[in-house]
Amino acid sequence: MKRYDLIVIGTGTAATVTATRCRAAGWQVAVVDHLPFGGTCALRGCDPKKMLVAAAEVIDGVSRMDQVDVVRGEPTIDWATLQRFKRAFTDPVPANREQMYQKQGIATYHGKARFSGPNRIVVGDEALEAKHIVIAAGAEPAPLPIDGAEHLTLSDAFLELESLPKRLVLVGGGFIGFEFAHVAARAGAQVVILNRGSRPLRGFEPELVDALVRRSESIGIEVRCGHDVKSISRDNAGYTVHATGPDDEVAFEADSVVHSGGRVPAVADLDLEAANVEHEKFRIKRSEYLQSVSNPAVYVAGDAGAPPLPLTPIAALEAGAVASNLLEGNRQSVDYTGIPTAVFSVPALARVGLLEAEAQARGLDYRVKHESVPDWYSARRVNESCYAFKVLVEEGSERVLGAHVVGPDAVEIVNLFGLAMRTGLKAPDLAYATFAYPTGASDLESMLP
Repeated sequence: MKRYDLIVIGTGTAATVTATRCRAAGWQVAVVDHLPFGGTCALRGCDPKKMLVAAAEVIDGVSRMDQVDVVRGEPTIDWATLQRFKRAFTDPVPANREQMYQKQGIATYHGKARFSGPNRIVVGDEALEAKHIVIAAGAEPAPLPIDGAEHLTLSDAFLELESLPKRLVLVGGGFIGFEFAHVAARAGAQVVILNRGSRPLRGFEPELVDALVRRSESIGIEVRCGHDVKSISRDNAGYTVHATGPDDEVAFEADSVVHSGGRVPAVADLDLEAANVEHEKFRIKRSEYLQSVSNPAVYVAGDAGAPPLPLTPIAALEAGAVASNLLEGNRQSVDYTGIPTAVFSVPALARVGLLEAEAQARGLDYRVKHESVPDWYSARRVNESCYAFKVLVEEGSERVLGAHVVGPDAVEIVNLFGLAMRTGLKAPDLAYATFAYPTGASDLESMLP
């Protein structure tokens, strides 16, 4: 049996930060992954997704300018070439990540890890033991209770499609559903989003979601809410998706049906019981120091720990805290204040901080400014019809409680609000700032209530 100071399960952002910091402190460290080294963000999420979105942004920009007769023509996306372009970035990642580990003296193991005791795991035929084990295995598509679920194309596989299906049904109206829909529609596919709930993108302000839905429908995306998918069948003509709608049962024909119904921590196969790691379904119970409440040898970081938001920056923050707690004792927790998140549709929808409903539920005294502003210069200059915001500021303290934007430069504007929230800047401080004009940032002052 091989023994280490630390074993990290996973090779994504959280795993890499934890492993390299502990190795730099002189610990004997090993990493384990049954998937190609690099994790979700670099290989199956953020980075490859944004490569596809980049092409959609170009198509949309030409379309908007064509509407005002500034640019003529109908450009198209060559899907196979776009995939080759994307792979130029993603293909080198696994080998580069493994070489990085090995150069630092971190042992690497390929295979599925499962616990065989509080401090032990098994990888294939090898048994490993460590003083500490960090679970940073990321997330995976959530199981969907659908008859014929085996016909679903997982999000990982969608990002690798060599050719784009003509008729696409997306099961789930969250981040993945809208991002994939906006790319596929701009690439010429007929797209339907089926959302079980009455509203899609429930983590965002309803008024801004409504604006994005209208914009999505304007490019041909069909958004159906209140549609609970019951079964998927296949024949020579493709797939049929059977769903119960608000009024009756409906069926949708498709060439591909994509799982866009969310992700859960990838911990189901770890045999957590063997390690005495308490959990509830896919959620490991952990302390404020990101340590298992039932097994002090185990820590959990990143998407595997079901953080407030499954984001790469949060994975890095949590991993930094875990590394500090391992090396120095439990003293560091994670401050999740002011961390933005975004739906990379075209245009993007972004938020940071509280929704207005959350501020109301907390009984906070605040003022709010909400407007739809397609007539602002930032939108008019690119002929963008979808531009809206909602900003909440606490009375008295002048803290920014939440900022929400859909439209041009939405993500960068929300990033600035996030910086203010994280560093303690108040609304008057933001109003005092002077930004280059004309830019998205220069709209920020006019968004303050």
